[in-house]
Amino acid sequence: MARKICFINYKGGVGKTSLIVNTAAALAKLGQRVLLCDFDTQSNASIWLLRLDRWNKINALGEGSIYSIYEPGKAKVRDLVIKDVVEGKAGEKLLPGLDLIPTSFNLVDLENEYNGDPKRPHYLVFYEQLAAIEGNYDYILFDCPPNILRASQCGVFASNEIYVPVNPDALSLIGFTLLVEKLYKFHQLSASFRTAAMGVPAQVQGLVFNSIKAGVDIEVPKMRLQLRLNQFKTAKRAAAAAKIFTTQIRDAMVVRRAVALGLPVALVGADAEAGASAGDNVVNDYKKLASELVQHMAA
Repeated sequence: MARKICFINYKGGVGKTSLIVNTAAALAKLGQRVLLCDFDTQSNASIWLLRLDRWNKINALGEGSIYSIYEPGKAKVRDLVIKDVVEGKAGEKLLPGLDLIPTSFNLVDLENEYNGDPKRPHYLVFYEQLAAIEGNYDYILFDCPPNILRASQCGVFASNEIYVPVNPDALSLIGFTLLVEKLYKFHQLSASFRTAAMGVPAQVQGLVFNSIKAGVDIEVPKMRLQLRLNQFKTAKRAAAAAKIFTTQIRDAMVVRRAVALGLPVALVGADAEAGASAGDNVVNDYKKLASELVQHMAA
């Protein structure tokens, strides 16, 4: 059974997409079978991994993206999977084991234009179709926008675990607090559509400090987030095992270069090689985070 993981915070700009893309790549490098589902209407993860030439075709046609299962509604989730999505310039597969369900700008129509069957809400439609392929994967990761609106609800409802990217600032604390409150309301709203086989609704399992600039002291923000996390755990609004991850992801220019190249940082030339040997750069940060993520629920 795949571990289904949602990456989300109510605060935008925390580097969520870079975190999920590079964590997914690091898991694939560890030999895991990984599916990344892009539910962010900005399509950043899809554009990054497909590069503009391949993504533009999907966006222009309005087919092949996740919204296709709703409108026109003929596609199924299994039809949308792009196998081994990371390719070189000649189309060679560079990272076997990392698949993508892409999105395009038409996903915004899910919020206002889509009128589905109220007895089978959008998130249940996605969940049921995902169930047909989840056995093909060890990890399914959901990249969600900073809200709990319809697109995010699909990832949250399908997830077993939720991880929150944070920066060392007050807004991340506020975003985390809002997220937990909105999650609670959504779980109440969707409770009647859950079955015992689905397990309990996903709770926050961890917080990950991301895009940490050199010389920034994170101890005070970390203390405040830990205090709030403890309060949520006491109130049973966060998982009993939830923690702030030991691994912290530093801010690095290579991440921005990786976006331009359409590659995860683990595949960006000399930086990836240095990460494998020296171990003191952002490439190795993601590798450590993937290992900690694997071990967290196992423990």
